[in-house]
Amino acid sequence: MKKITIAIDGHSSCGKSTMAKDLARELGYTYIDTGAMYRAVTLFAMRKGLFAEDGTIDTETLQGLMGEVSIAQKNIEGKTITFLNGEDVEKEIRSLEVSSHVSPIAALPFVREKMVEQQREMGREGGIVMDGRDIGTVVFPNAELKIFVTASAEVRAQRRYKELIEKGMPASYEDILKNVTERDYMDSHRAVSPLRPADDAVILDNSNLTIAEQKQWLLDLVEKNTK
Repeated sequence: MKKITIAIDGHSSCGKSTMAKDLARELGYTYIDTGAMYRAVTLFAMRKGLFAEDGTIDTETLQGLMGEVSIAQKNIEGKTITFLNGEDVEKEIRSLEVSSHVSPIAALPFVREKMVEQQREMGREGGIVMDGRDIGTVVFPNAELKIFVTASAEVRAQRRYKELIEKGMPASYEDILKNVTERDYMDSHRAVSPLRPADDAVILDNSNLTIAEQKQWLLDLVEKNTK
């Protein structure tokens, strides 16, 4: 069975990363979490104090500092861990504070250019599962299989709330729902690489699917595309 490139795009908090990790593990592929890369850049900007109180970004300073941003991902005990300049930041980048700031960072052309460059290098050999917002439209437009995942905002907010609570992190369902809705709008309306399905993407609405049902759907789809 030939190894292909699988691009998974979709809305925030719809389980793309969990889905992609599990699929990569099943297939023996490499998983790359692109969303975590943008979260790491966001954390870097926050630590540098580049966000004003009104949420605006000191983009000139950030652009000048991008040469100091080194992001790596390693598989440790079956989990993909994100490192920012050698530091494990996996827990920090999943906080609501980072979630609330990541969309404007991800919309900056110079940030996307650097991240896309790194992502293409990571996936140039094939046999990868990569998830994000523009994998099928920008990073790997020639991917053999493209999937666009969505679910209702309420379902996604509830999933995110449960995830944070289980990790022992503070969470408010109302705040998360507001964040999910705002991110949907920003991701879909940004000038650079707006969130949208690729023309040849397969749409998956997993609002009412169990994990087992979703997994079987994905494996059947991969089998069809690798024959």
